[in-house]
Amino acid sequence: MTAGPGVAEAPEEAEAPEARLARAVRAAEQALIEFEIAVETFRVEVENFSRLHHQRLGPMYARLDELDALIAEARAAHTGDPEDLRLAREARALVMPMPGVDELFHDWIDSDGLSPEAAAMLNEQPVQAPRRVRPSDEARKLYRELVRKAHPDLAAEEAERKRREEFLTRVNAAYARGDEARLRQLSEEWEAGPAPAEPALGEAEELYARLEWLAQRKEMLTAVARELEDSAIGAMLRMAPDDPDRLLDEVAEQLLARTSEREAELASLTASPYPPQERE
Repeated sequence: MTAGPGVAEAPEEAEAPEARLARAVRAAEQALIEFEIAVETFRVEVENFSRLHHQRLGPMYARLDELDALIAEARAAHTGDPEDLRLAREARALVMPMPGVDELFHDWIDSDGLSPEAAAMLNEQPVQAPRRVRPSDEARKLYRELVRKAHPDLAAEEAERKRREEFLTRVNAAYARGDEARLRQLSEEWEAGPAPAEPALGEAEELYARLEWLAQRKEMLTAVARELEDSAIGAMLRMAPDDPDRLLDEVAEQLLARTSEREAELASLTASPYPPQERE
């Protein structure tokens, strides 16, 4: 109701400094959670693309290294030149050595015995390539919702923080596998659990300390994100974020062309009619 003539309206009550600070802390917490989600999503994408890159292109790079070593050795055998011999030794040293026993059996044996890939190899059956792991849009949506709801930074007590940390460990594992069904189960589990407690606001000093911690956490995540972006795989992924398979196809074509050139060069060297020169 509007005050009558000559009656001064009561001034609006000023917001307390602690209330403004508390609001800033909540905003910083939410911003940090969103940033963590983005960094973790990119980390999973880099990890998956790295595995695919190694799986598909690793043998091609190994073949190129082997061809380079064979070419250098063939050239050294023809010339007998000390410099060619040195280059041949260096090229051979770059070729990946045979793995040890532990490396050979890495991921072959688990709690259930031989993995399907190992069993297929031992029985001379075709080995299925590892399943492509790329979280679906629904999996990404579920993951983001779960992290926003269950993030440990929203806990007021240590026991609740630990419960959230354990829960998010399972969420992260399911997301890394692209397991949409498991993420949906975890979402239902969270909704059925105890309601998340509202963060308790303390005195101004505590709020300032909280803001400082959030700033430090953001700096750490920024460093992690920069490291991922600056990595070779991260740079490749940024070149084709919506279609990384196309990028792999392009690199594979380039490697095949280089391999053909190396094989032709090696064939030319090994078919040369000139006998190796004797060293003086």
